[in-house]
Amino acid sequence: MKTVLTIAGSDSSGGAGIQADIKTMTANGVYGMSVITALTAQNTNGVTGIMEVSPDFLAKQLDSVFTDIYPDAIKIGMLSSTSLIETIAEKLSFYKAKNIVLDPVMVATSGSKLINDDAIESLKSRLFPLADLLTPNIPEAAVLSGISIEDEEDMIKAADHISHEYGCAVLITGGHKDNNANDLFYYDKKYRWFRSERINNPNTHGTGCTLSSAIACGLAKGYDLDKAIQEAKDYVRGAIKAMLKLGKGRGPLNHMWKQEINESYR
Repeated sequence: MKTVLTIAGSDSSGGAGIQADIKTMTANGVYGMSVITALTAQNTNGVTGIMEVSPDFLAKQLDSVFTDIYPDAIKIGMLSSTSLIETIAEKLSFYKAKNIVLDPVMVATSGSKLINDDAIESLKSRLFPLADLLTPNIPEAAVLSGISIEDEEDMIKAADHISHEYGCAVLITGGHKDNNANDLFYYDKKYRWFRSERINNPNTHGTGCTLSSAIACGLAKGYDLDKAIQEAKDYVRGAIKAMLKLGKGRGPLNHMWKQEINESYR
């Protein structure tokens, strides 16, 4: 059985983070492992707290995995501070890690910020050059490229800038567009669109985590990036079409939501 490691934060509601990654890996027939970067208090409405692990403990987790069950592919998700990014970069370089898919998680689907400002530069300088594929959504690609993305031409320009700057392939996910879910795969001055219509389902918490994990599963199996992305996109699309609804789905946390939680504990 092929092995895939997720390096990411824990989602207490189970819809994103390492929980989503492990579920995806199991469903895609690989053996999943995890190195936890942080605990989060979150649900489908937002993130209310983040507690990081220490760099030393993070390093111990990475050593434990790499010295026993060497991963065939790696998915990297939530990283909120420079010290953790530096630790991961050092360990991945030392162990000559391969097939790295990096989801530059900066903002949750709910709008909650998940990374410190000073960590973004460290992420770009230390980890991006190690990645085989970056999977930013449109808002993240705009931040990374400095280009305002309004249409498909802007997506191509942003992908070209990111790919040239960091020497890796880029998949800009278009799920944040109002009328479609077209993703752009760009590498070495060539690009391919993975087009699909938007599915009217508001329950999309964790789709970015799931997509990047599914791509890592494909790379672990020996697929090239094109096939790994197509298989992953089909998998995520099937999950969204299933229309599973969990939680109250009230949107971003507000006073009424918090008050209802407090009253439930009285």
